[in-house]
Amino acid sequence: MAKATKKNSSNNGFKKYIKWFWSLFGTGVLLVFLVFLLASWGVFGPLPSLEELENPETDLATEIFSADGKTLGKYYKENRTPVIFEDLPDHLPQAIIAIEDERFYKHSGIDARGTARAVAYLGSKGGASTVTQQLAKLLFTEQPSRDIISRIAQKAKEWIIAIRLERQYTKEEILTMYLNKFDFIYQAIGIRSASRIYFGKEPEELNIQESASLAAMLKNPDLYNPRKEKFKQNNLNRRNQVFYNMHRLGFISQKEKDSLQKLPLEIDFSPEGHDEGIATYFRGHLQKFLGDWIEKNPKPDGSEYNLYKDGLKIYTTIDSRMQQIAEDAVDKHMSNLQRLFLEEQKKNKTAPFRDISKDDVEKTITRSMKVSDRWRQMSAKGFSEEKIKASFNQPIEMSVFSWKGDIDTTMTPRDSILYYKSFLNTGLVSIEPQTGAVKAWVGGIDFKHFKYEHVYQGKRQAGSTFKPFIYATAIAQVKRSPCDSLPRSQYTIPAGKHGNTKDWTPRNSDGEYAGMMTLKDALANSVNTVTARLIDEVGPNEVLELVGKLGIDKEKIPPVPSISLGTPDLSVYEMVSAYAAFANEGVYVEPNFIDRIEDKFGTVLYQHVPESDDVMSKETAYVTLNLMEGVTQSGSGRRLRGSWAKGTKKYEGVTGYPYEFDNPIAGKTGTTQNNSDGWFMGIVPNLVTGVWVGAEDRAVHFAGTNEGQGATMALPIWGMYMKSVYEHKELEVSKERFKKPDKLSISVNCKELGEQQLNQIEQVNEQLDFR
Repeated sequence: MAKATKKNSSNNGFKKYIKWFWSLFGTGVLLVFLVFLLASWGVFGPLPSLEELENPETDLATEIFSADGKTLGKYYKENRTPVIFEDLPDHLPQAIIAIEDERFYKHSGIDARGTARAVAYLGSKGGASTVTQQLAKLLFTEQPSRDIISRIAQKAKEWIIAIRLERQYTKEEILTMYLNKFDFIYQAIGIRSASRIYFGKEPEELNIQESASLAAMLKNPDLYNPRKEKFKQNNLNRRNQVFYNMHRLGFISQKEKDSLQKLPLEIDFSPEGHDEGIATYFRGHLQKFLGDWIEKNPKPDGSEYNLYKDGLKIYTTIDSRMQQIAEDAVDKHMSNLQRLFLEEQKKNKTAPFRDISKDDVEKTITRSMKVSDRWRQMSAKGFSEEKIKASFNQPIEMSVFSWKGDIDTTMTPRDSILYYKSFLNTGLVSIEPQTGAVKAWVGGIDFKHFKYEHVYQGKRQAGSTFKPFIYATAIAQVKRSPCDSLPRSQYTIPAGKHGNTKDWTPRNSDGEYAGMMTLKDALANSVNTVTARLIDEVGPNEVLELVGKLGIDKEKIPPVPSISLGTPDLSVYEMVSAYAAFANEGVYVEPNFIDRIEDKFGTVLYQHVPESDDVMSKETAYVTLNLMEGVTQSGSGRRLRGSWAKGTKKYEGVTGYPYEFDNPIAGKTGTTQNNSDGWFMGIVPNLVTGVWVGAEDRAVHFAGTNEGQGATMALPIWGMYMKSVYEHKELEVSKERFKKPDKLSISVNCKELGEQQLNQIEQVNEQLDFR
């Protein structure tokens, strides 16, 4: 009896525990149900509406495309460019499902088995968060809270949103949205940016090991970062775990798994910051242009487009192949020219300046101090000028530019000013004359360290590159021929004539004034006295009328004879667009660098419409081209015809490039006073390219003309650029002759001159110094 009583008591106790268990379990379920019910009612904060689920708010980068379909760069708050599921290689979704959510195609947003496992093992055998939940967290839930109650509420909202996402979208759409939203760090927001930044590829080009490396980052992009040395092994280990899971799920075979796990981790890191990549100076100019365009072209609702968030697509005229060739040519020549320049500075007591006093040097440095960020910041904080100046003499750690890569060093800010002023810089732009399309744009040697842009923003004395405008005016006004001969002797335009305030007598750079010479030879060798005679003949106002029609701002150019020697400050952009009219049979086409602009849905917001103007006759344009062909045949640009070299180690890699062009090239070199600016303008029938080289300050220059002339400073860039362009046959840059008008009333065949006149010219030419 006692035993029975004890047994009944034990049973009653067990039933009591069972009752408590089910009561607790039921209470727990009820609480969970209540939490989710309250979350669905918005008690823990608003949930996204159906409209918000259909159109989740996401910042999209504006993308810049080249004419040949390559991405040049982006403007962004978040560097995100979305893709569609069809853009992904099959192994990428497989890799993500294998490592992040094995039952992705089986659950409805919440993985019950995974949740149970996570609870039972307290997360030690993996979490329970599905890809859909991770997307919900990325799209709609706030930052995780440390407060347990708030965290439970957040999790409930996350689950509800995940379920709603599953009802709203297909599995493929959910996976794609997740990949488009995830931050892979290093400004790689979304799978497309990540593919390009880590592997230099579009997503569809990824191989299976690259897909697995990106999938490995989804757990923690910092901890499994394939770029940082201390985290590379983490990424490699997790990548191999991806392969193991892919094999277990039947995505790959055992043999594939084993071979893939043996492969090393390889990345091709290509950052997409505003200072990196191709066409950086062009992108900087384009950014300013688009800012103005956005102000004048609002959305239909009256609001402004956001260049950094609205996902615009900018289709430019830049050819990525030509752009890369131009940048390579600049890098090669400028690094060699800088070496020659610095070698010369070793004997210069006021390096890098010449021809100015020590007081002027100090004034120049002070001006640079006052426009620096350091000066502005310290001034804003109330520091005295004396203390600000003193700070420029305190050594600090900094990273500075060099042609062998950035150098981490310690120097004073004052010394850094002198250091940067010692660099020669450049501007290059290449335009298709028939369309006005800009094909290549290099605004300087390094956008990160030298922000000032030398194609459009910078204006420098044009030197002898301005002379063809005087010759073209003489051809148009008085039918001058390249074969006409004029005296080389000194020539004075008196005070009171053509706006002169005093007598003006230009000098020839070689000091020669004897004999006669043809206009073709005079332009080829930049003979100033002959040019002075021509501008006296036509008048400076007629010249300015022509250049104004060619897109040059003539309002800032005084109508005086001295402009014939290139005193006006002009940009490379202005000069090339003006020269393009000669190649386009006298028709000036407004330069353009944007073909069209689209919004993120593909709606065209802007389409370029060419603007052109008949500026000069076909005859004038052709005869001027014929004159400029003489520059590359026998004048200052003749080194383009052979492998001209000085024959000394000093000039190695600077002037000894083997161009050996044999096709028609019209061109003009330019060298300004004291060799401060070197120019070369080169024309072939369907491409006009201009190059300027010089330093930030005009007092920084070569000591002599051999090194400082346009033929040495600028022409080699044009030569290397065009030589490589011609090697790319698909670019279809012409080697043909310039188109000759059907009726030509001006003789360009100088062989028709009398024997006596030819002999006289040859005698004069023997005295010339052909540089």
